[in-house]
Amino acid sequence: MAALQPVPAKQCRLHATRLRRMAASVTTSIPNELADMLQCDISLPFGTLGFVHRCFPLLEDAREFPVTRAYNFSAGPAALPEQVLIQAREEMLEWGNARASVMEISHRGRAFMALASESEQDLRQLMTIPSNYRVLFLQGGATQHFAQIPMNIARPDQVADYIVSGAWGEKAVTEANPYVQAKIAASSLDSVYTRIPPRADWDLDPNAAYVHYTPNETIHGVEFQEVPEVGDVALVADMSSDILSRPLDVSKFGLIYAGAQKNIGASGLVILIVRDDLLERCPGNIARIFNYADHAANHSLLNTPNTYGWYLASLVFKWLRSQGGVEAIGERNRAKAARLYAAIDSSDFYTNPVAVEARSWMNVPFFLPRAELDSMFLEEADANNLIGLKGHKLLGGMRASIYNATSLSAVEVLIDFMRDFARRHG
Repeated sequence: MAALQPVPAKQCRLHATRLRRMAASVTTSIPNELADMLQCDISLPFGTLGFVHRCFPLLEDAREFPVTRAYNFSAGPAALPEQVLIQAREEMLEWGNARASVMEISHRGRAFMALASESEQDLRQLMTIPSNYRVLFLQGGATQHFAQIPMNIARPDQVADYIVSGAWGEKAVTEANPYVQAKIAASSLDSVYTRIPPRADWDLDPNAAYVHYTPNETIHGVEFQEVPEVGDVALVADMSSDILSRPLDVSKFGLIYAGAQKNIGASGLVILIVRDDLLERCPGNIARIFNYADHAANHSLLNTPNTYGWYLASLVFKWLRSQGGVEAIGERNRAKAARLYAAIDSSDFYTNPVAVEARSWMNVPFFLPRAELDSMFLEEADANNLIGLKGHKLLGGMRASIYNATSLSAVEVLIDFMRDFARRHG
């Protein structure tokens, strides 16, 4: 059979039916005829993404073919919705009518500016963001803003109160100290971060520039179940790991910031939601690139943004809307967490030390009865297509991160494996 010319991207779908018929009988390798037709390497294993995605990258409904994507419980960067990944793959070479990748076009061009505007509106709708808040799509990670927030909304001689419920709260205090008098107003360190600091023990300054807290601590698996009341002082929240995981009253906050790599998209992008009056505090003696007011005035286009990260976030926002928004996602997340904690609590093999009322919906640490079993658990989990379960180095043990993109069925597969492992090693 004479080899065909490579299939142009816009004609790929015309050949989808023929490819499906030919692939239906394939088990472990690519037939010679199919390899010739697609001009691809016959040695590529069929049971991986290599065959379908490298030989026929824009094939619709690619999930009809066997793949080796694992159940991913990574704490971050974390699992993305597969529908988003498939669309991003399909649009990699040609995005919309741009005749180029979204990574290759100007961020000031009409096409990208339309994406930027639409993605902001989608996020505003998902979170019901009031009109007196600006939404910024910035470069970097949330850790950068541990320092950048006090640079913008506090003076060096002011106090800022910090509620510390885990390792990320500690880091926020450390990075803020050069720019504000960061005071630990409450901490649960005495419980080894297994609970939320009791509200009655908070030592808040009514004249503080702001009150900062971390609603969800990914390492220790501790989460605030309600937004704390702090009076008239601006409430600042690092929501990197729980943004968009349930409904939220944005009007209770002065500033929300979140790294994208858990519930929004890829690493390298930060979403910042800031109330207008706080932007008025931004000083004129810091570089414009660090100044939130300048970024807001330029609609997050003061400099070249992370265009691909922004694009992926826009796809995730569309996916969230298609799933029923944060109300539906919140119920799904509640159910996933309840199932996993129930499996742990009903076992005499696994333990979770976090107070029940403070347990995270997003990050579930658990421990085996003997540390020497940890490596065996991880090896067997990997062999069963379960990845990203190793606990943080500060704590050891295991951690299952079950962000928005993790399905209930994935959690059930993990639970089944955990029960089988306990039966064999208990």
